[in-house]
Formats: sequence, C-alpha cells, structure tokens
Amino acid sequence: MRIQQLRELLEYVAECHLDMAKLYHRLNEQADSSRTKLLLDYFEQHQKGVARHLEDYIDEAPKRILESWYKDFVFEDFSKRCENAMLPATMNDDDVLELHLELDNLLIGLLEKTANSSSAADVKSALEDLVRVQKIHQQRLVHSTMRMDDI
Repeated sequence: MRIQQLRELLEYVAECHLDMAKLYHRLNEQADSSRTKLLLDYFEQHQKGVARHLEDYIDEAPKRILESWYKDFVFEDFSKRCENAMLPATMNDDDVLELHLELDNLLIGLLEKTANSSSAADVKSALEDLVRVQKIHQQRLVHSTMRMDDI
C-alpha cells in the first residue's frame, strides 16, 4: 500500500482494524470451543470500535495535520495478511491473543514509523498521541482477556 497523506494512512489503519474484525468473525465460525468463540466475538467488536474511534479522529482532526504529505511511504498488504491468517478449529485463547498482538503491533509500528518520519512537530505529536491510545487499547484488551481466564 502506498500512502501519500496522513489522512490516507489513518483511513488505511481504520480499514485494517475492520479487516481484523472480519478475520475474528471468520475464525469464530471455525472455532470449536464456545469460550474461544466468545473471545473472538469480543475481539471482533473491539476492532470495530477501534476503527470507529479512528474514523471519529479523522473527522475531528485539523485539516492541516491530515493533509501532511509523505514521500514513498509503503506498507504491506494488511488485508491480504488477515485473509491468509489461519488457526486450527482447536484454537485456544492464547492462540487468538498471540495472533491479535502480532497484527495489532504491525499497525502500531506503522503509526510509530510515521510519527518518527514526521518533520512537523504538531503532526509528530498527534501521531504519538494516537500510538499511545492504540497501546492503551491493546493493554486493556489483554487485561480483559486475562480476566476472562478467571471466569
């Protein structure tokens, strides 16, 4: 994927979270364990929420920040990665969490890389704030998953 403006990057990341939601929905249909199905449903809803938050951010962010340009910024085909991701029907909570963290960390890394390559202080600061929020979302999801183990 070739990104030219920050708006495109953020729209792409939101779309990637929706791709993750689709992946969790597909895995939910294949999973044997009702407990794992519950977790996958939770992850699917969580990813849809993260995408909505990013879309809201895009709607509210200053136009000047969203129109920041990047030269030759390329990122992998995340949608294809989600389509190709597979887990066995016997998957467990740890398998799902491991897959989620791998995918989520790729997106967080993309935002971090973009922040580090931003020359404008306000753009860099906005992206660093987004990275911080994404990491908080990830941390909460992991904690929620751990709490499910206690049930």
